[in-house]
Amino acid sequence: MALLGRADENLRYIERRSPGVDLHVRGDTITITGVNGEAHATERLVKELLALIENGENVDPDIIRRTENMLRAAPSERPVDVLTHNIVSRRGKTIRPKTLGQKRYVEAIDQHTIVFGIGPAGTGKTYLAMAKAVQALQAKEVTRIILTRPAVEAGEKLGFLPGTLGEKIDPYLRPLYDALHDMIDPGSIPKLMESGTIEVAPLAYMRGRALPIETNVLTPDGWHPIGKLEVGDLVIGSDGKPTPVLGVYPQGVKDIYRLTTQDGASVLCSGDHLWSVTTRDDKRRGKPYRVLETREMIGNLRANHHRRYELPLLSEPVQYPVREVPMDPYALGLLLGDGCMTGSTTPSFATEDPELVTALEGALPGVKARHRGGPDYVLNRITSPGEVTTIANPVTAALRQLELWGGRSSSKCVPEDYLRNSAEIRLALLQGLFDSDGGPVTQADRTCRIQYTTTSILLRDDVIELVQSLGGIAYSRRRAAEGRKPGRANGRDVPYRKDAHVIDIRLPEGIEPFRLQRKLDKYKASGGGGRPMRFIDSIEPAGGAEAVCIQVAAEDSLYVTEDYLVTHNTLNDAFIILDEAQNTTPEQMKMFLTRLGFGSQIVVTGDITQVDLPGSTRSGLRVVREILEGVDDVYFASLSAQDVVRHQLVSDIVNAYEKWDARRGDPGKGHRGSSGHRDHQ
Repeated sequence: MALLGRADENLRYIERRSPGVDLHVRGDTITITGVNGEAHATERLVKELLALIENGENVDPDIIRRTENMLRAAPSERPVDVLTHNIVSRRGKTIRPKTLGQKRYVEAIDQHTIVFGIGPAGTGKTYLAMAKAVQALQAKEVTRIILTRPAVEAGEKLGFLPGTLGEKIDPYLRPLYDALHDMIDPGSIPKLMESGTIEVAPLAYMRGRALPIETNVLTPDGWHPIGKLEVGDLVIGSDGKPTPVLGVYPQGVKDIYRLTTQDGASVLCSGDHLWSVTTRDDKRRGKPYRVLETREMIGNLRANHHRRYELPLLSEPVQYPVREVPMDPYALGLLLGDGCMTGSTTPSFATEDPELVTALEGALPGVKARHRGGPDYVLNRITSPGEVTTIANPVTAALRQLELWGGRSSSKCVPEDYLRNSAEIRLALLQGLFDSDGGPVTQADRTCRIQYTTTSILLRDDVIELVQSLGGIAYSRRRAAEGRKPGRANGRDVPYRKDAHVIDIRLPEGIEPFRLQRKLDKYKASGGGGRPMRFIDSIEPAGGAEAVCIQVAAEDSLYVTEDYLVTHNTLNDAFIILDEAQNTTPEQMKMFLTRLGFGSQIVVTGDITQVDLPGSTRSGLRVVREILEGVDDVYFASLSAQDVVRHQLVSDIVNAYEKWDARRGDPGKGHRGSSGHRDHQ
């Protein structure tokens, strides 16, 4: 009965489409008579329809037409495999391909990272891509869906259209919203969009993820403005290793915000710049880092008085190229901490730890620490009998080479060759500083922190940078000299003449900040290093500025910007759909494709016969096929009038236009027409 249809309408429809074939039904037997070839074709059609019914499908004239077309186009294929290929279901409605071309398109999405779906209106290009995106999200294969299409202006500039930005661009995005509502509970869509799980935006607004052009980015050679970077340059990734820049995209003038963390680090960025963040709940539930835009976090930075969003830190120390240095880094750290290098006397060192004196002598070949009394030691060159006495003291010579000789305690700094050196060199210098002028600070129920004090602003900043380059964090506060109780020396008061800068430091587990045994023992007994954490504290408007975004080759798409803040550059673990791609320029298409992040997938859909670009502008959808045809993991799926799933008349219209174009000898160029149609089932 399901095969025959109401009042035998299905039976009569099969007979009309099978000239010269008669079908008779008696009881549960169907008899087919006619010319051999036609009779066999009708027999196979009936068997396929029965198979569909057994799989729970409702057979109607539309299903019969599609089944027959598939059997004629590909005799080796079974329509039942196509029409029962379920993608996603909601409230009893199942979305699946309805033609052989659609099935191959869906299979291509399963098998390739980038798929282009090219075909006329009504072939389900966007609708099926949307269904695959929802399926991937539900299966947790991706963490977000990005839907975009170019906003081609139809006679009026977007800026002069009435309403808010959302009201201006909604008409361009409405078909995407409509398809989304067919597949996801409408009540949950606002929450998914608010959390960034689903993003719907015009293509032009996907070009964000930008920093002002003067913002510094860390490279193997030090800090460089992002606006000066070029494709092929190296920047430092979150693992501390160099990673090449794959793309540089100027953004023009954008609204800028200053993002500041609880340890005082800050950077300027655009409202749509991406940040990899996690929350307490995410960590408790074992969820991976999520990717949010700057503007998505504004007004949502606290949760029960706690800072909500935690940023990643360097997972490994920065790997700078090794440089030759004139003095052992540990020895230099000791001298920067408790050494005298004013130039008025022989270099000296002050300590009450004999262990440090021994270590300093061992790190400075040819030098002897001569005890002058109390904590004071003079660093003399070791001479041999008869040796010329005018030979420079090795310590003095090295300090002169480093431009540190003749300085005072308030002007000390770490030379560039030590700041930008291997992790071993940087850590050794820090150990010298901490052994001389720093120490462990214990707290109940917490891992141990390190405190370091200096009167030099330059040295304060250098110590903070050294700590951050090793994956740690540092908090700085100023202790004013004015009003402080004087210290005591040789039985008399000694007033403080300079403000002191106190730095509280936390280093990752596994990094030992001390060599001096008593300090190291205390540090380890208190739990040693823990897991430094950096939270977003505030996001404030900072005007407008010319901005640029970059794409890097790092697997997690992260790179290091000012104050060693680890920031994002592209879209990872996302299913990205570009609809109406025939209205992209070649430049826009390149920009879009190079936004691809790791674990992501891109589907590009369009109809090259309906281009709305002005004048002689070439469509990026046409150009990209010439460029990427044959590239591994990129697939071009061509849909035709046979794949139209709207009214049969739509298929006939598409066929008519294709024949008309062929007669003109201009296939593929087509006509200018509206691109606001909805590609749906």
